[in-house]
Amino acid sequence: MSRIRGTNTTPERLVCRELRKRGLRFSRHARDLPGKPDIVFRKIRLAVFIDGDFWHGWRFPLWKHKLSPWWQQKIEKNRQRDQRNFRKLRRMGWTVIRIWEHQVEQDLEKCVQRILDARARLTEGGTD
Repeated sequence: MSRIRGTNTTPERLVCRELRKRGLRFSRHARDLPGKPDIVFRKIRLAVFIDGDFWHGWRFPLWKHKLSPWWQQKIEKNRQRDQRNFRKLRRMGWTVIRIWEHQVEQDLEKCVQRILDARARLTEGGTD
């Protein structure tokens, strides 16, 4: 477990690389925001989380029975913390996008387009 990365994961690096190719500027791992979003567009208040399927419990109810009670509790706490952080960010006026690891692996372009679409809605013609 010591080798599991919390930041700069492969899916995260792929998305960031594609956003940079398009000339976008953003912050990463903003410590001053709840949940430390992976990608942050501060001026338009857009926070993007790129979450691992296992650690953040993608469709957790379908496979949690396969885990020991300790792991079930660990992942359930992660999911609760994620929801708490998303609510805090929304209350602070932020738009939150969650992208799952498997979505990046299946269709990177679609994931990047979700970010670009949200950014375009929030920018209203301005630049970031």
